[in-house]
Amino acid sequence: MPFPAIGHRDALLIIDVQNDFLPGGALAVEDGTRIIPMINRLQSLPFGRVVATQDWHPRDHVSFTTTAEKDDGGDRWPPHCIAATWGAAFADTLEQAHIGLIVRKGMNPGIDSYSAFRDNDGGNETGLSQWLSACGVERVFICGIALEYCVRASAHDARRDGFETFVLDAACAAINDDRRGIHHDLRAAGITIMDARTLLKD
Repeated sequence: MPFPAIGHRDALLIIDVQNDFLPGGALAVEDGTRIIPMINRLQSLPFGRVVATQDWHPRDHVSFTTTAEKDDGGDRWPPHCIAATWGAAFADTLEQAHIGLIVRKGMNPGIDSYSAFRDNDGGNETGLSQWLSACGVERVFICGIALEYCVRASAHDARRDGFETFVLDAACAAINDDRRGIHHDLRAAGITIMDARTLLKD
């Protein structure tokens, strides 16, 4: 059967296409730049809502290697996406005209937030789930950076919150070239791995 057309009950969720996650940034993902033209093309489809996320960290964020003494048991990264800096800004080549909502995450200095929906401890929510529901969204299509971390966490939370969830694999940048483990994890949670070109072929 043909895939149901994109429409007003669908949302495109663009994860962390920010300078610090692209070549030349503090925490670059090698193929990050490659996915931007495809994400721009996806935005031209008739999605009911287009949402983009930004890591938006304070300078003393717990996830930074420079503040590792605040040990919460989470991952440690070089300082990146510090609020209101060049590294936290969207890539210049990312089209933004269709973006109706920007969700900033990781602002609490004491807990990281990979997901667009809530902090890593499952506590504070961003309000995205409630907003999507209020807009009548039923399906969420996710792309961006990085597949293993923020894309994965956002997909799990979208599915957990009751949305039919698709990860647009070709429009996601990954740290590891071997994506099989991540794909298995996502599928086991009821998330569909989809080639973004399936949506763009027409």
